[in-house]
Parts: sequence; structure tokens; C-alpha cells
Amino acid sequence: MNTPPADQTETDWQLPWEGGCRCNKVRLRVSVPPLLAMACHCTGCQRMSASAFSMSLAIPSHGFEVTAGEPVIGGLHGSSHHFFCPHCKSWMFTRTDGMDEFVNLRPTMLDRHEWVVPFAETWTDEKLPWASTPAVHSFGKLPAMEDFPTLIQAYSQKGARPAKI
Repeated sequence: MNTPPADQTETDWQLPWEGGCRCNKVRLRVSVPPLLAMACHCTGCQRMSASAFSMSLAIPSHGFEVTAGEPVIGGLHGSSHHFFCPHCKSWMFTRTDGMDEFVNLRPTMLDRHEWVVPFAETWTDEKLPWASTPAVHSFGKLPAMEDFPTLIQAYSQKGARPAKI
């Protein structure tokens, strides 16, 4: 598989991206390409999203910023910190202790999110029997840590991109 030229890779992503919660009191900005797009089928994500799975884009921390408002922590109060808008209660992103290099952004918080397609799906051992995604990589639980570099490399080459506007 051919790797796109570096300059093409950056422009393919149509960066920067802006986004916000449902009421727009909390706004955010993404200035670097995502590492990976994933769907999580765990029962915790089912409950927090009120859906069959949650979606996330792993964004390098240095390219993610909250530009307006002050999100609050909700959900479980453990090693994963789930950030919500304090007004409309939208689940916006997650930061996990010990994994400071990225933020898991809920892609529906982006102003333009129609292009996001899960490249990998996790916790399929807990998925609802009728739930399916077009993910090309599937894991019963989480991928092994040593599998992530290969997944990230494959996503950088084959992952869905925003359409040019």
C-alpha cells in the first residue's frame, strides 16, 4: 500500500475542525489529524451514549483544545474522565489517566462529522446482537497495546477523511 505524501496527508484532513456540544456553550478545536476512529460496544458506552455503541476519534492532545466554556467530569469518576457540557450534558470527550498523549473525542461534537467511519471496533464480546459497524478491525475486548501502532499506521493510510468543501 502506498503512503500518501506528507503534504497530502495534512490537507486530506481539511484541518482545523471546530465543534461543540448540543447547546454550543462548550466549543472545541482540533488542529491535527486523528490517530484512530473507533466504535466501542462495551455496556458502559452503551449506557453513557444511550445507544448500541459509542464512537471516538483519538486526537493527539497537543492538537485538541477547548476554546469556550468549561466542561465538567461526569459518568464514572475513575481513571477515565468523561467530560460533559455542564448545561446540555452532552458527552464530549474522554481523557484517561496514564494516556495523556491523546483525547478520545466524540466525533458527533464536530460541526462536520458525517465523514467519520469507525476503522476499529472494540468490546464486541458485549455488543448488542443486532449492532454492526463497517469497521475493518474488530476486537472482543481492547486491542493489545502492541497492536495500536499498526492500527494507527493503517488508519493514517486508509481511514475516512472529510470531503472537501
